[in-house]
Amino acid sequence: MTTPQAALVDPATVDVLDPIRTSDAFWTTTNFGEAVPGVLTALNWSFWSGIGERAVRRTFRTVGTLTEPEDAVPPIGDERFLGVFHGRIAGNVTRLGEMGDRIPGASGADVAVSMFGELPEGFTSDPTKAYALRVLRRTPPAFLSIPRNMARIDADTATWWASELAAGPTTDIAAARARFRRAQSWFDRALYLQILNNFVGVTPVYDQVNALAAAAGDPELAGRLLAGQGSHAELAVVEGLWAMSRDRMTVEAFVAEHGFHGPMEGEISARVWREDPSPVLTLVEHYRRRPESESPDELLRGRAADREAARREVLRAVGLRGRAKAELVLWLAQRYNPTRGLGKAAFLRSLDVARAAARQTGEALVRSGALDDPDDVFHLTMDELLTVDPSSRLQDHVAARRTQRDAHAALSMKSAWRGRPDATAPVAQDRVAAGTTLTGTGVSNGVVEGPVRVVLDPDFDDVEDGEILVAPFTDPSWASIMYCSAALVVEVGGAMSHAAVVARELGLPCVMGLEDVTSQLRTGDVVRVDGHAGTIEVLTAAAE
Repeated sequence: MTTPQAALVDPATVDVLDPIRTSDAFWTTTNFGEAVPGVLTALNWSFWSGIGERAVRRTFRTVGTLTEPEDAVPPIGDERFLGVFHGRIAGNVTRLGEMGDRIPGASGADVAVSMFGELPEGFTSDPTKAYALRVLRRTPPAFLSIPRNMARIDADTATWWASELAAGPTTDIAAARARFRRAQSWFDRALYLQILNNFVGVTPVYDQVNALAAAAGDPELAGRLLAGQGSHAELAVVEGLWAMSRDRMTVEAFVAEHGFHGPMEGEISARVWREDPSPVLTLVEHYRRRPESESPDELLRGRAADREAARREVLRAVGLRGRAKAELVLWLAQRYNPTRGLGKAAFLRSLDVARAAARQTGEALVRSGALDDPDDVFHLTMDELLTVDPSSRLQDHVAARRTQRDAHAALSMKSAWRGRPDATAPVAQDRVAAGTTLTGTGVSNGVVEGPVRVVLDPDFDDVEDGEILVAPFTDPSWASIMYCSAALVVEVGGAMSHAAVVARELGLPCVMGLEDVTSQLRTGDVVRVDGHAGTIEVLTAAAE
């Protein structure tokens, strides 16, 4: 059966990277920009948007806050949970707040505060008990299913990803498109499980650990209690690089296991380690310089011992009356906290198969004369990629999309807004003087002093051991260089972002949520990072 060709979306009338012309909703890129950073390509947004919207809605259906009549995906705009503005993916806090209002004991105002840091002016919240029975009936089974489901999706996608890539590239455009559709299906399943896990599993358990530490009289205990819980998916990369640095693993074996990671791995057009392993070779040299006493195994053993010491402190503080609840919370943390990395690895593998299939489709369209370069395919939408006639001439269409994306990339936006965001040319930030203190969100305890390394292009070529990394965002591939760093400071992300999780496991101070920090700090500044207070004090400014 032949798939009908979708009409090309004319860039002159619709900018697929900025389609929402009017809005009254509250939006934010926080928590969303970490998974899908920067300015997206047309293919990446169209891949994430439909699947992501369905995954969010399916999550709320699962827990009972969204009814069946509300489940149909509306046209792009204020009724959706996901949007895109100037090429940046954003979450609709107004709609998410409506879901919060339907959760017993929570509210939309809580959701807004968690995403904006404060309740924005004009945000309305109207908690209701109408959904309480549905939520209380449906959420516990979803919660209990998480560890099993996350382990299964991780194992299944690992096997499937390896088999798809082992099959090799195809020159048949129909076969490439079929591979892309399979990737869509796997991504749909993995992303839904990851969002459900974050919503009903990892985040509530994290909140309970923080409450337990506060009840014990020492909030800093939370970071210690959340670390040393065994290997996370992101730390498997660190362990693999260490094995390579000791000649116990080849580059080929490492890429066969971790090749779906790489710079900007949430962007489908990026080139991951499977396609370009040169960053891996750079990283291995960092690891070779470290002594055996700093091996990942030794580090994790030390963190596990520290977690056990923190556990004993908490149990002493809460006494016999609070011991049973404390033991349960700590058991849940050890069981649920590592599951977050499993879901992320699963959907990144799925995205990587889509990446490979898209490039193969692009190569076929070059052979047919439709495109000039295989990577031009990333300026097509998903429907266009899957249905366009190979005899079409798409060069002008692609050129217009590329021009639009470049224009969006030249603009700067705040991370939260109402309606349409103000997007302007970036304004040069004044250098931060010595004695200045910047404040964000502390997500991993510890105090460290050291030189800053601002990293905008995550190839890690210029990074030196023991530096404090300052970055606009991170993805799982960053765990590889975090291991060699003294601390981490990030513009985008929160306490449950992968960078925070890995920093706690590695014992690195980490501060997140500092907008424009990559412009305010310079490579060579010497700073003091306090990962609990969430502060960065500039001790010495770098020379001009």
